[in-house]
Amino acid sequence: MNRLHTFLTRNLWAQVALSVLGASALVLLISPGESPAAVLIRVAFSSLGGVAVLLAVRRKEKRATGTDTTGLVTLDGRIRSGDVPTDPAEREALRALVAKRLHRTRNRPWALAFLVLLFGGVTVLTAGPRETIGFGILAVAFPVWIYFQGRKQLRRLHRMREALREEERGFTQHAA
Repeated sequence: MNRLHTFLTRNLWAQVALSVLGASALVLLISPGESPAAVLIRVAFSSLGGVAVLLAVRRKEKRATGTDTTGLVTLDGRIRSGDVPTDPAEREALRALVAKRLHRTRNRPWALAFLVLLFGGVTVLTAGPRETIGFGILAVAFPVWIYFQGRKQLRRLHRMREALREEERGFTQHAA
């Protein structure tokens, strides 16, 4: 699983391709009468905004850490595993990445509330019983999944921030 995550983190195109294929499959399940090619094209075009946001976030994280994609993948792996680097430059880059990601989560509750309202509105406005049931399941499952994944990532970020502070305190005490 870790190798898959590393591959997907390094190769943005693979993330986009899997997301477009997954979303297309979901749309075809909810609306089976549509043409698969038309659904694929529509989902691909509607995903362009998400890809732009993903690229902007990655660019900002690279700039904040002063590293490239491979370095960013390494730092992300350290956050996931809880492994604090020993190299001072890597520790500083990881500290910057953790701070950047924690700053980005400051509006998380509002974004999640907006997502719930958005999914609820789409569910109410759907036309047929099959679509309403499909969107209703999605409206419950997706925000719940997002909430728990976000909590897990937030816990990892807070643990890493504390571990980096402990390391900094330890190095400061040894130097004195």
